[in-house]
Amino acid sequence: MTRQLTVIIEREGDGYVSLCPELDIASQGDTVEEARANLREAIELFFESASPQEISDRLPGEIYITQLEVAVA
Repeated sequence: MTRQLTVIIEREGDGYVSLCPELDIASQGDTVEEARANLREAIELFFESASPQEISDRLPGEIYITQLEVAVA
């Protein structure tokens, strides 16, 4: 079984931080590709080791990612 999850990758210093907001799992890497691959591994390990209850507790019903325009003084 596969599942589509959201991944946010952000530059931090000399590397990249990756986050899956649905599961609140993060990882990092020297490149975007490495940060993504490391996050995939962390998520797969979570699904292998977490109880069904923990998985259910972490997965929200819906998640929205959008942009917001705000005035900056």
